[in-house]
Amino acid sequence: MPGKTEWLDEFDRAIHKLKIDVLVNQIEREKGYPNPYDVFSTRDFVLDDKWSQRTKFVTFPLAHIHSYFRYVPCSPNFGAFHLEFLRFQLLFYLKKMKQLFFYIKGQNSFRKTTPMNKINFDTYKNIGFHDEMFAEEGKARPHCELLKEHLEEMGWEKLNFLQHATDRAQLSLGMTFNVYSDNQGIERILHLDIIPRIISGKDWDILEKGLTQRIVALNMFIGDVYNEQKILKDKIIPQELVLSSATYLKQCIGLKPPKNVWCHITGSDLIRGDDGNFYVLEDNLRCPSGVSYMLENREILKRTFPELFEQLRVRPVYNYAHNLRDMLESLTPIPGATIAVLTPGIYNAAYFEHAYLAQQLGAELVEGRDLVVENDFVYMITTKGLKKVDVIYRRVDDDYIDPLIFKKESLLGTPGLFNAYRKGNVVLVNAPGAGVADDKAIYAYVPRIIKYYLGEEALLPNVKTYICAEGSDLQYVVENIDQLVVKQTDASGGYGMLIGPKSTKSERIEFIKKIKGRPRNYIAQPMINLSRVPTLTESGIEGRHVDLRPYILYGKDIKIVPGALTRVALKKGSIVVNSSQGGGSKDTWVLDS
Repeated sequence: MPGKTEWLDEFDRAIHKLKIDVLVNQIEREKGYPNPYDVFSTRDFVLDDKWSQRTKFVTFPLAHIHSYFRYVPCSPNFGAFHLEFLRFQLLFYLKKMKQLFFYIKGQNSFRKTTPMNKINFDTYKNIGFHDEMFAEEGKARPHCELLKEHLEEMGWEKLNFLQHATDRAQLSLGMTFNVYSDNQGIERILHLDIIPRIISGKDWDILEKGLTQRIVALNMFIGDVYNEQKILKDKIIPQELVLSSATYLKQCIGLKPPKNVWCHITGSDLIRGDDGNFYVLEDNLRCPSGVSYMLENREILKRTFPELFEQLRVRPVYNYAHNLRDMLESLTPIPGATIAVLTPGIYNAAYFEHAYLAQQLGAELVEGRDLVVENDFVYMITTKGLKKVDVIYRRVDDDYIDPLIFKKESLLGTPGLFNAYRKGNVVLVNAPGAGVADDKAIYAYVPRIIKYYLGEEALLPNVKTYICAEGSDLQYVVENIDQLVVKQTDASGGYGMLIGPKSTKSERIEFIKKIKGRPRNYIAQPMINLSRVPTLTESGIEGRHVDLRPYILYGKDIKIVPGALTRVALKKGSIVVNSSQGGGSKDTWVLDS
């Protein structure tokens, strides 16, 4: 143990270095926010009489304040997170100094490094899986070494404080979602684990090229199947497989969207296998969600680890909203176009994201009942009368956008909207009918689609897929269902799925009945051991399985923001990362090459 003199020196340096009144002035002067005493309770400061007499003012490292302010953008969400974060940092230092004070008094209650305080990765296990941080037990991959060292120096106590502050910040910012299957209707946060996932610049460059290739080919495929249908006539894909898809809309036959772009916004789900290579698990081309969590996760994490963020030279994602706005404006020749985000309403699971994106885009947030179609033009109802809408970023599924054309019982859409779109008087993003390309049965043919339209081999491989609509595949799936993951072709969010190795006999029997009853509706894949990333759990830091959802924007050109939503299966041993099934998220740090 260090001597009493050493502790006194550290104590005195801390006292002279930090003052709470400086913290107050710093925040008020630099950001103009209300007095932080409204957030920081004075009882957090005064610990006991002797302690108060010794310190007069409880202190806080100014170096931390300056480093945090350096990375804070002009954002209306700044105050809620930042003050909460500083509060927990302050309590951490208070506790440390109080323990030091008791040690000086002769009470040996302060240990600088104990098994509970020091983070040690020697016991971290990654046997049997590809771990993205550790190449072998205890040895970090080159691009993760700095993160490992930073966590070890931080210690358990501070790491837990930061995680708790992050959870509270998510609630303060309204980063919640609702689970439809939960009858309680309780909003939940998409838990953000504060240990980031790091991807090297080299790996990201490969992903970017592969995703660009894939989206170009899929866009050509969608345009073809609604018009000339060359790929069907050449028998590259079975015609019945495409035309029988629940997401193939006959109403879109002959349609040509602006700029001939169908899939303006795509969120493809990628996984990393045991071999360390990335695979495409599925494509989402209808209403891909989650991008708001990617952006807000970054805002939180770069304030949590500001020095580390700078040292690693993490590529920024802040320009996503600017790129999205530019893409939407590029689809119409109208200068100063009015853009609206169409939401199903406040009870939708992703309403936070709809409101967040509208705010970031400077767009109108509307529901179907807020719009009206007159003379095949779309108008928004305002307190000053009708206002013409030029571009609609819709977060309502195809079947619900127009009750005159699709589901008549829909209350989420606007009567006449689809006809206005067909006549070119409004732009819909993504284009209706684009979902045919993310049918899980058609997914199996994407490598052939790429070869057919581009004359290239797929840069990003698919996972081996068995199509139950084909006789030989159906027999194989039924005989080996206990080893496969079976998915419903038109389902999402982790629903309509059976994980064979983790299922019961009765569940498998029930699923076989469903498959035989409607084989077109099911595909199967071998169970892939998803890669793992260190995650903070109740038992410490353990590996948890993750996937990756990058976001691709397609307007006059293709742009992919260098970041993604990493979804993590928080339950030990689980490979289901969907938020509706108990999954969480991580910030994805893409490093410069």
